[in-house]
Amino acid sequence: MEDINKSQDVLFVLLGAIIVLAMHAGFAFLELGTVRKKNQINALIKILVDFAVSTMAYFFIGYYLAYGLHFFSSAQSLVALQGYGLVKFFFLLTFAAAIPAIISGGIAERARFNPQMAATFLVVGFVYPLFEGIAWNNNFGLQTLLETTFGSPFHDFAGSVVVHAMGGWIALVAVLLMGPRRDRYHRNGGVAAHPPSSIPFLALGAWILTVGWFGFNVMSAQTLSAISGLVAVNSLMAMVGGTLAALVAGRNDPGFVHNGPLAGLVAVCAGSDVMHPLGALVLGLMAGTIFVKFFTLTQNRWKIDDVLGVWPLHGICGALGGIMAGVFGLEALGGLGKISFYSQLIGTLAAIIIALVGGFVVYGLLRQCVGLRLNPEEEFTGADLTIHQIGSGPDNE
Repeated sequence: MEDINKSQDVLFVLLGAIIVLAMHAGFAFLELGTVRKKNQINALIKILVDFAVSTMAYFFIGYYLAYGLHFFSSAQSLVALQGYGLVKFFFLLTFAAAIPAIISGGIAERARFNPQMAATFLVVGFVYPLFEGIAWNNNFGLQTLLETTFGSPFHDFAGSVVVHAMGGWIALVAVLLMGPRRDRYHRNGGVAAHPPSSIPFLALGAWILTVGWFGFNVMSAQTLSAISGLVAVNSLMAMVGGTLAALVAGRNDPGFVHNGPLAGLVAVCAGSDVMHPLGALVLGLMAGTIFVKFFTLTQNRWKIDDVLGVWPLHGICGALGGIMAGVFGLEALGGLGKISFYSQLIGTLAAIIIALVGGFVVYGLLRQCVGLRLNPEEEFTGADLTIHQIGSGPDNE
């Protein structure tokens, strides 16, 4: 029976890894549908190669920095306990690889390919594991300090902060250092519209991500015995809340409507195992509204050319979810308790600081050493023809 239970856990985590791996197709098609046709091929290739580079960085460096584990031992030792440690690595890798996939959407249509791959290696190999290890492996003792001081450690069940906020805030730095797309903003203060090239592809990407998210959240339990139906229902309610809020706040705009469920799901990750479904619904409503408002502010008023709105979606909504887990998870609001608002606040702020500093170091050094973006002529031609020498179709504009 013990061997069967171990094998079941291996299969459970393996299926979770496969589901989250499939979510990267969602990242690809969400970006493909949002950018102009002359950058669609680049969007597809970036996400796939980003995953490959992330695997190399996490296998050789990042996983060791976060958990102190490595693969430089015999195959016999690696398959101990039916190879559970191997599939756990695979599962956590798919989380780590989401960071460059998030960043990719923010800097789309003007990033050079090789410098971005270098940034992916550095972020996944060094920056992301720093906070991952703090939050999920108690590195540097921050979790112990928070538990001693406030009664509970920082809690992030499925990565609102560890994955999404980290990715979103690193992306903000990259977007600011990259600068806006050519002719996006006029000197007289006007804003040039760059409408999505394909709403159907955008919607397909959103749907793939939405469906995969239930593996992302539920299978974060990492063992079959720890699986919780509460996580599934909370994810559902937050998704619905985000959709409805984005529908109303975005005035039926299809781009907002399809990003609304993602906003709710980003926010609910952290506390999906401790809050009441009604709390998850309210959190989803908050996240969907906040995403629409911040996306509009960044694009039109602050003139931050974040193409897919990854800072509002992942950075802001991820931080919201991390902090509000300390509210909706309280027993007084129907949650399971054993969570501290102050620990959530401090843990979230720590992630933001690490993301901002790490993002500035990585992208700042690359900008100084090799440059980050295409030249004006290359950007006008489009990344598809400039980098990959092929277009997505005869109408490649």
